[in-house]
Amino acid sequence: MWPDNGYAYAKASWIVGKSFLAKRMASLNGIHTLNELDRLIFPDQHIELPGRELLGDLEKRIINRAVRHILSVVNSYSVPPKLLVRMLKGLEYENLKECLSSIAGGKNELPVICNIGRFGSIRFKAFPDVATMLRKTGFEHLLLEELKSVKVGMDLTAIDTKLDHKYYHGLIESLSELDSEEREAASRLLADEISLRNCAWALRLRTYYHKSEIETAKYFLGLKIRGLLNQRGSSLASDALTSLDFSLDVRQEWKGWRWERFLNTEEEGVHWTADPRHFQNAASQYLYHLAYHNFHSFPMSVSAIYCFIKLMQYEEDLLTSVAEGVSLGMDSSSVFKLLEVA
Repeated sequence: MWPDNGYAYAKASWIVGKSFLAKRMASLNGIHTLNELDRLIFPDQHIELPGRELLGDLEKRIINRAVRHILSVVNSYSVPPKLLVRMLKGLEYENLKECLSSIAGGKNELPVICNIGRFGSIRFKAFPDVATMLRKTGFEHLLLEELKSVKVGMDLTAIDTKLDHKYYHGLIESLSELDSEEREAASRLLADEISLRNCAWALRLRTYYHKSEIETAKYFLGLKIRGLLNQRGSSLASDALTSLDFSLDVRQEWKGWRWERFLNTEEEGVHWTADPRHFQNAASQYLYHLAYHNFHSFPMSVSAIYCFIKLMQYEEDLLTSVAEGVSLGMDSSSVFKLLEVA
């Protein structure tokens, strides 16, 4: 048992209680303008800006707010558990992928970067000079391989997969420093997240990029978590590998598949095809509910703080999605429906 767990959990509980999760999520219903959303999230920091400017500023404040909450809890440990530090590093992984995506998309503007303080290593201020950004960091090996030159129009799928593999492998490795009770909830949540990530990739690559089964399988994370109860198959890619045998336009073939319930349902008179976006949104809802349940079921454990970080990331995604939807003329209820939020 980590001695600082009690204090960290108390702080995390206070933050979750004030968050736009669970019952408080209902307060996001009926939002029609960015100014309404801004006043709801930041009642003491409301800023008057025109449309598109307000969207960018609001998203930046939402992201920074989530990172501050996560850092405040992780920094409450005298020596933060490696699992939590590596989760924080996950924000840096995502920022790196966004930077590479910007370069490949021909954009020279630095994306919104999460400042993770003493846990960060990448020099994002050097953007778009990737070599300077990554030199003498844990990402430097990429400079010798995939990132010798990042060009406009470059396919980043292989690089994203390599970054995901490095990140998730680090999380699994760090579970070993926890005792069985401490890692129980985190192990299950992580296993389901990796499995669903593989399945979502399978649907996206087959649907949007028309990749063959052999090509698609190259991008799976064939990882395994030792000691995980009821783990199916030889790796966390087994559910995705099974899905490659099913036709994308025959719903009946998917009957009995482990994650079948996250697929879009058939509509009378409409030819069915698998919808990757629906699957991704439904999977995200499942992982949110699992994290929320386990946060309360395993109090004062490292796993609870792991779940807390996932909850803060989910809230950030939800709020930025509502902001983007409202900026396009949708109301928040329509955004919730699109995201499969009950």
